Amino acid sequence: MKSKRIEILDNRPVNRDGYIDEWPEMGFVAMKSPYDPMPSVKVENGVITQLDGKTRDEFDFLDQFIADYAIRADRAEKSMNIPSVEIARKIVDINVSRKEILEIISGITPAKMAEVINELNVVEMMMGMQKMRARKIPGNQAHITNLKDDPVQIAADAAEGALRGFSEEETTTGVARYAPFNAIALLIGSQVGRRGVLTQCAVEEAIELELGIRGLTTYAETLSVYGTEKVFVDGDDTPYSKAFLNAAYASRGLKVRFTSGSGSEVLMGSSEKKSMLYLECRCLFVTKGAGSQGIQNGSVSCVGVAAAVPSGIREIMGENLVAALLGLECASSNDQSFSHSDMRRTARTMLQFMPGTDFIFSGYAGEPNYDNMFAGSNFDAEDFDDYNVLQRDMQVDGGLRPVTEEEVIRVRREAGKAVQAVFKYLGLTKVSDEQVEAVTYAHGSKDTLKRDVAADLMSADDLMKRKITGVDVVKALAESGYEELAESILNMLKQRVIGDYMHTAAILDENFQVMSGVNTPNDYMGPGTGYRVDGKRWEEIKAIPHRIDVNEF
Repeated sequence: MKSKRIEILDNRPVNRDGYIDEWPEMGFVAMKSPYDPMPSVKVENGVITQLDGKTRDEFDFLDQFIADYAIRADRAEKSMNIPSVEIARKIVDINVSRKEILEIISGITPAKMAEVINELNVVEMMMGMQKMRARKIPGNQAHITNLKDDPVQIAADAAEGALRGFSEEETTTGVARYAPFNAIALLIGSQVGRRGVLTQCAVEEAIELELGIRGLTTYAETLSVYGTEKVFVDGDDTPYSKAFLNAAYASRGLKVRFTSGSGSEVLMGSSEKKSMLYLECRCLFVTKGAGSQGIQNGSVSCVGVAAAVPSGIREIMGENLVAALLGLECASSNDQSFSHSDMRRTARTMLQFMPGTDFIFSGYAGEPNYDNMFAGSNFDAEDFDDYNVLQRDMQVDGGLRPVTEEEVIRVRREAGKAVQAVFKYLGLTKVSDEQVEAVTYAHGSKDTLKRDVAADLMSADDLMKRKITGVDVVKALAESGYEELAESILNMLKQRVIGDYMHTAAILDENFQVMSGVNTPNDYMGPGTGYRVDGKRWEEIKAIPHRIDVNEF
């Protein structure tokens, strides 16, 4: 006889996920491996000569880079002498300021950082994140993609996403040569929905840099770093090459965020028996040393690895907190679907949602998951109402807002028409009225019309050969009757010259004013301090469509 109860439980969605016991020798350990090094540092004549059990002649290139660029040698021995549990308590203590914590952390090593995080449970990590995130007001980022690489749909989805409150929007391609079309469509659509939204197109690094230099994107996020030398070498990279690429973007006025995440070294077969947390600490120290203002982390596309081991979701929150402790902007992932269980994926998100991070999602799917070319996201377009209700339930600012059907239809149509006008003016492939109408009402690419892919790709190649830039897009809009939209995109280009949006955790409001960790720093120090959801923003969050409006009675 079989137990009916067990049979039903065995068939629950959560039991279709993958799980594995801890296996340190293969890297399947989240928080603490018996092979992790013990924290140590030695400074001689202002130079770090010993780091986490290695002398300088034993350093690999991560050790050397971290020792030379990511740790304050003048602070190291003092910080390292503070017991890890005491540092952990200071992180949670509302009477200890963020500034004081940053000062202490500036002198510790990756192994010491991992030891500190291991002293914290998830509630304490959330308390720490509420204090340590760089920008006072949390934000959110969307993925805007589709299976067809349809630029008209990208523009419409971007407009809706911006209307819903996303501060950044990111696209990619199924076919690499579509990149310039997708970048232009995202740029236009985002500004239709709300002025000041930052955009990027995640493709091969040389093309991504060129799109940025041309003014077709405003930030970059796919500068990946890894926790072991072998994995770096397999990717034809080093910390030094990433620092150079970071400088290349920054010198042209582009905001840059690196990408890392626990589990990548396990997937690539070179974890060196270390814990995921320790290896991710190394990634984050490299990011700090390379001069990047921030990081996308939280296991990201490797979340299935971290989520499979005990304490894996705790480790993801821990690595997000490490980013904040190092003073980096933290875009805290939540952008890769990892579980068949709605309960589990929501619980994983709450660790970042409740305290708030600089970007709670570094990829909330602004489309149905079947259209997400980054792979399915933890939340997608079908979850908008659930997410807005969660904000309302808990009086938490998750970076989004309720919208009306009329608003959505209006901005989607306007974005489609604007792309149609720009493509016509620039002599690119035709966008028909029927295509615009289809994306106006579409849920996803299953509801849109086919495009001539061969003609699109030839036209996109021609666009690149003709050296078309953001200024050409502004001119096309202005001379096609979209003066206000043209001015918005021109203002985005001006930000490249001003440079303030390259400050840590910077976003723009609809008046193109920068809000960052520099001019709007997080000042949380317990009840009654920091960012509070109230006033106009609270009224906005409360106004979900499916409610009894007492003003009607």
